[in-house]
Amino acid sequence: MMKNKFNSFLLLTFGLIIVMGISQSCEKEDEGCSEENISYLGDNESHNKGQNCMQCHSDGGEGEGCFVVAGTVYDSLQQNTISTGKVEFYTEPNGLGTKIKTVEIDAKGNFFTTDMFNLQGLYPVVVGPTGNKNYMSSSLTSGQCNSCHNATNRIWVN
Repeated sequence: MMKNKFNSFLLLTFGLIIVMGISQSCEKEDEGCSEENISYLGDNESHNKGQNCMQCHSDGGEGEGCFVVAGTVYDSLQQNTISTGKVEFYTEPNGLGTKIKTVEIDAKGNFFTTDMFNLQGLYPVVVGPTGNKNYMSSSLTSGQCNSCHNATNRIWVN
């Protein structure tokens, strides 16, 4: 009889843990992508430099907000991140056409935004702390910059 009570207790406890986990998970999902999270000059709250930010910062993910575009910028030696600068998005290559959006690079070298804009077909330009620029020659198909720009193909600027 005691064994049955103990088994019932374990089953009830396990069930409560599952229900609590589901309710917390659903609570996060209910927030969806409504949380604002935008990098800015001098901020040092970001993390996971060089990683694909959108693994967590997407609908249903554990990160705060759903990023439209995100990545990490390094110096010209591609060893250290830069601590100030911006990424601009143009309608034509080489910084030509109309500038659609500017995203500031934070103190850890990361840039990200939850501000909605259509980045498909835009051309990014990385502007370093001294004003030097590095142009991406092809247009964007995704805002997951670090999914392509990894340890052997980093985003950089002089």
